Amino acid sequence: MEQRLSLITLAVADVARSRAFYVDGLGWAPLFEAEDVVMLPVGPQLLLSLWSVEGFTAEIGEPPAAGLAPITLAHNVRTEAEADAVLARAASLGATTQAAVRRDWGGYSGYFQDPDGFRWEIAVNPGDTGAYVLP
Repeated sequence: MEQRLSLITLAVADVARSRAFYVDGLGWAPLFEAEDVVMLPVGPQLLLSLWSVEGFTAEIGEPPAAGLAPITLAHNVRTEAEADAVLARAASLGATTQAAVRRDWGGYSGYFQDPDGFRWEIAVNPGDTGAYVLP
């Protein structure tokens, strides 16, 4: 198996609400849309799929676990000001946010929670991982 990730799927309670947050609010452009799914390109050969809980459950065979998902999604930016601006934008869309601060690992990051409770880290990363900011 090649070391790569092609698709990240988030099971969402209301596809229209999630679309409004990501597409209308954050300004992301969908690649594909149907009644129960919106697919957003988020990197070279990488899609974020916002899929209805019902469709997700039918495909997987069991409903997603309730409560805080034990993952975070991360979005690297170039500057602290850019991190603060992304968090402010998310807050203006009604997202719960945690202000960015300087971290012990040398970076600067904060978090927002999307309408379904998925946590996004907005970070300025030092070192090699900071290179994962698209031009």
